[in-house]
Amino acid sequence: MVEVTVERNSVIGIRLDFAISTKTARVEDRISATVSREVTVNGRVAIPLGARLEGTVIAVDRGGRFRERPRLGLRFDTVILTDGTRLSIGTDTIFREGDSPSADATARVGAGAVAGAILGGVLGGKKGAILGGVAGAAGGTATVMTGDEHEISLREGAPLTVRLTEDLTVVVKR
Repeated sequence: MVEVTVERNSVIGIRLDFAISTKTARVEDRISATVSREVTVNGRVAIPLGARLEGTVIAVDRGGRFRERPRLGLRFDTVILTDGTRLSIGTDTIFREGDSPSADATARVGAGAVAGAILGGVLGGKKGAILGGVAGAAGGTATVMTGDEHEISLREGAPLTVRLTEDLTVVVKR
């Protein structure tokens, strides 16, 4: 047996073992992933294909209806080698951020205003168009406020990479 060191800043390719979403995840939920590419050091496999990483959800920001983006943060703290050996690891946090809801919200409010102005114009002329536009914008705003918040989801098997924040020493066969 010989010790090999996977150096800090090395990258490990992984695939999530199950789906995760800002809609259902909670900070401190446990997560796991499977190593999708072996990590070698000096021609020796230090972290084999199929090893598992375990960690936690460290951030869940569900986002808002108008401006805030949803965001999910994952960090791994343990690697379980294929022989069952468990080793503590330090990794950077993987952050995934969703789309900004502002464009969608603006479109809904604008569509309500246009529809209201057209209907108001047909029914009440210029004054009706103005009042209809204001009422339509208010209706569009109400639609945005009662609609679902945006979310970020990572599917089962999603490919990710994680970077080590400290050296990892592994004992491997010669």
